[in-house]
Amino acid sequence: MNETLVSLLSDAGLTPRGEPQALSGGDIAEVFRLATDQGEVVVKHDDPERLAGEADGLRALRGAGSGLIVPEVLGEDQGYLVMEALAPGRSSGDEASLGEGLRRLHSVTGDAHGWPRDNACGRTPQPNAPLADGRAFQRERRLLPLAEACQTRGLMDARLRRRVEAIAHGLEAWLPDAPASLMHGDLWSGNVLFSPQGPAIIDPAVYRHYPEVDLAMLTLFGSPGESFFEAYWNGGAPADWPRRETLFQLYPLLNHLLLFGGSYRGAVERTVSRLETA
Repeated sequence: MNETLVSLLSDAGLTPRGEPQALSGGDIAEVFRLATDQGEVVVKHDDPERLAGEADGLRALRGAGSGLIVPEVLGEDQGYLVMEALAPGRSSGDEASLGEGLRRLHSVTGDAHGWPRDNACGRTPQPNAPLADGRAFQRERRLLPLAEACQTRGLMDARLRRRVEAIAHGLEAWLPDAPASLMHGDLWSGNVLFSPQGPAIIDPAVYRHYPEVDLAMLTLFGSPGESFFEAYWNGGAPADWPRRETLFQLYPLLNHLLLFGGSYRGAVERTVSRLETA
């Protein structure tokens, strides 16, 4: 076992029992489950800056008092992150509990959109330098940098980039500014787990922004059930939710285009077209 990991475990008061066992789904980072004298832990091995950003996000989510389960960070150093392992388990009210917890999380707001440090969404660096206006943040920190990166890598032509830029520069015409909510930041269905203690969220890319960003990510590759939305909206869904959902799915689709290639170009183009005609 790597000496850095052994030292990190020792600092956390943990003694390993056997060797780390690889877990599936580690396409961005290496992920392992490890037995210790105090129970199982999860170990990640990745770029130190990405892991530091993840650890920072986990601590912020745990401190928000949302009622959602967030793994405790047990140690982080030199490209290793050691976290509490969560056991699987479901109950009939899990989706409603997820909606309620996410609503409480999003009720924690800050003065500006962004975060004190940059982090990453997958392997993509995510700039978070704060801006007072949410429209400006979505434009300057999300849509424009990803459109530029996609064109630079030959994944997007100049015409499609101009269309994305036009959407980004037109946000003030229809999207009101809003308080900056604490968000998970990469809340696709694979980052939601159900444990005996309740719904859990993992692998964050935390920042403060429009709360619908998390919802749009949840519905991008599927959708939680009606009970989730009833609990989340609590009678207060914005009238333009479909348009916001489409807008806030554009950034993760651009990121998928950047990370995984041209198979996502069609989804980006369809999303752009829907926003142009909304």
